[in-house]
Amino acid sequence: MIQNPEIILGRSYQDERGKLTFVNDFNLSEIKRYYIIEHTDINIIRAWQGHKMEQKWFQVISGSFLVAVVKPDNWENPSFDIQIERFILKSDNTQVLHIPGGFANGFKALETNSKMIVFSDLTLEEAANDNFRFDSNLWFDWK
Repeated sequence: MIQNPEIILGRSYQDERGKLTFVNDFNLSEIKRYYIIEHTDINIIRAWQGHKMEQKWFQVISGSFLVAVVKPDNWENPSFDIQIERFILKSDNTQVLHIPGGFANGFKALETNSKMIVFSDLTLEEAANDNFRFDSNLWFDWK
């Protein structure tokens, strides 16, 4: 089992018929749902949402996003000085960011009209009791 966030790399192939983009090492067997997030404005910040159990996988399908990840030391009253891990995800880089349970994440678009698909291993009903929200300015200066 993966203990830390990690990038799953993909590739692409192009010939006279067009371009094929793939992430063959992304195992979809655990996925129960997905959704697409679109940020039309680079000033929109979605932070912080955490999950003790739920895993998520993020792939940018248009534009680019800054994704920040933190492992809260206490889910009710976390420390202010926890180390942040940052990822820049771009649609022209074929990759998926896996964030296992036990982490909180936040993100913002780096380009207008950026879109990201998010996969989850829990149904909406299962995830309802595993959703923790923190102030968007708690660990990171998004400017």
